[in-house]
This record gives sequence, structure tokens and C-alpha cells, in this order.
Amino acid sequence: MATLLKYYKLSLVFTVLCLGLAAWYGWSSTGTVGGTMSLLWIVIVLSVLEISLSFDNAVVNASVLKDMSDVWQKRFLTWGIAFAVFGMRVVFPLAIVAIAAGLGPMETIDLSLNEPAEYERIVSSAHVGIAGFGGAFLAMVGLKFFFDLEKDIHWVRSIEERLSKVAALPAAEIALLLLAMWGISTLLDPADALTFLVSGILGLVTFIAVEGINTMLELKEEAAKLQGAVVRGGLGGFLYLNVLDASFSFDGVIGAFALSNNMIVIALGLSIGAMFVRSMTIHLVKQGTLAQYRFLEHGAFYAIIVLGGIMLLSAKFHIPETITGLIGATLIGISLWWSVRHNHVNGTDHESPSQE
Repeated sequence: MATLLKYYKLSLVFTVLCLGLAAWYGWSSTGTVGGTMSLLWIVIVLSVLEISLSFDNAVVNASVLKDMSDVWQKRFLTWGIAFAVFGMRVVFPLAIVAIAAGLGPMETIDLSLNEPAEYERIVSSAHVGIAGFGGAFLAMVGLKFFFDLEKDIHWVRSIEERLSKVAALPAAEIALLLLAMWGISTLLDPADALTFLVSGILGLVTFIAVEGINTMLELKEEAAKLQGAVVRGGLGGFLYLNVLDASFSFDGVIGAFALSNNMIVIALGLSIGAMFVRSMTIHLVKQGTLAQYRFLEHGAFYAIIVLGGIMLLSAKFHIPETITGLIGATLIGISLWWSVRHNHVNGTDHESPSQE
């Protein structure tokens, strides 16, 4: 229990603070105990949904964070939460409305507080662009893991060995993604198709840019012999993780409107979830979970490819978030079970697995 508190203490304090703010806001806006309790319940449900649907996010974050120094791990948990909470859960929806409606910052805030239905409509109308950008970025994160010549641990061997060999062809994963985006764009109206393709290309370019920054910083670190061979350390890893978290949160922000169109309620609920995802990430890193369960990482990256694909398809088809979450949880659950089975068969139940 004490160990868990060490990792989740800050998240629990943050939760109490957010629920306190929700209670104060509920009483101020409704003036009734029933209205306040209803608002609190929505905040709690939103936070639980965000946590339950984001475990794959935590696993992938951990795969990057494990190669970063303690200093940058702490910065991800503290500085990064400001970007996750205020950047994606508050500023991002407001920015969409401001750009789409041609409003100023104060006018947009006023619209979100006093005309929540119109605010929801404008945010939802930007879904095609969000689906293109977020789907493309997440799909590339997942594909990059499997299109890797140096990858030597395979879970679904018949698939992963072939993908690893195809990685010898430069930019094969990019070509695959572009073909998928083009195919989906043919199902859309011309205007939406253009928006979708441009947004998807920007998502792809963002992924390449972040990867480029990581590579340059890594080479700089190696040249200076400061940290040795680090996969993603320091500032590069920090930027990568925050862009990744932003991509994961796109659908959550849009989907939250199914429960409430109040900007403050949505921000409080999703922020609690975002904080717990960060604590889960640190927990996975410190406990060495990825090393102990060798296929858990594979399951998370499969889940990310599925999430990216669903996000791209959502430009045309409505796919409930529950289905997305269930698919991700199932893939991670199977990969965890397979890892436990592998450890038992190979007698490594209490050891870090060796590479094949």
C-alpha cells in the first residue's frame, strides 16, 4: 500500500483538489445539493473513463520514459501535466472554437460558459481534421515499433518477423499510412476529404519532426558523452511524450461531450484521468514491468495501431469509444497473459526475461 501511495500520492491530491473545485463550481452554478452531486458524478465518470481507456497510453509512455533520466521522468510528471491539463483539456477545445468561429479568446470563453450547446457543436464540427491528425500520428507510433530491422523479440511471430524484414525498405510504414489515408478520403465529401488529407499529412510531418528532434538530441548527447547511448532522453523524449499524449487525448476530449458540454466539467474530469495516466507510467517504469512482461509492450503498440486506425475511420464512421477501449484492453490483457505464460514455461517468473 505504501508503495502504491508513493506513485499515486500526487494524483490523489490532485483528484481531491479537482473534486473540491467541481463541488464549488456545482454549488455556485446550480445552488442545489442535487445539482452539485450530479456535476460531481459526471466529473468522476469522465475521470474513470479517461483512466480506463488510457492504459495503453501509459504502457507506451513507459517504453519511452524508461530510457530517460530521473530528472526528466519527474519533469514529465510535473511540467508535462500542465500541458496535458491546460493545453489539451482546456486550451485545445477553446482554440478550435476560436479559429472555427473567428472569435477572440474572451469571446470563446464566454461562449463555452454561456452557450455550451453551440460550443459543443463547433468543437464537434472539427472532428474530421482532428481524426486525420491524431489518427496519422498514432498510427505512425504503432507502425514504427513493428517496422524495425533491429526488433528481435516477436509476439505474433508470423506477422512481426515479416514487418521487421519489410522495414529494410525505407519509409514502408509511411507509404502504408498514406495509402490508408487516401482510401478513407475517397469515402468522404470533397471538402472533408481535403481537410482529412491535409490534417493527416500534418500529423505525419509532426511525427517525423519529433523523431528528428529526438535523433539530433541523441547524437548531441552521445557526442558530448553526457548520458551515453540513450534511446530518447531529456528534452527530445519529453517533447515526444507530450505530443503522444496530445494525440491520445483528441478523441477523449471530443467524446467527453457525450456526458457534458460544460468546458469546466470536462476539463476537471479529463484532467484527473490525465494525472493518473502519468502516475501509472512512472509506476510501470520504476517497477520494471515492461522488462518483466516481455510482450506487454507489443500489446500496447498493437492497441495504438488499432486506435489510430479507428480514429482515421471515425472521419466517416461513428465508432463508440467503448469499443476502442475494449479492443485496447483486450490486446493488452492477452499480451500480459502471454507474457506470464512465457515466463512460467521458461522459468523466468521472478527474473527479467532475456532477449531471444
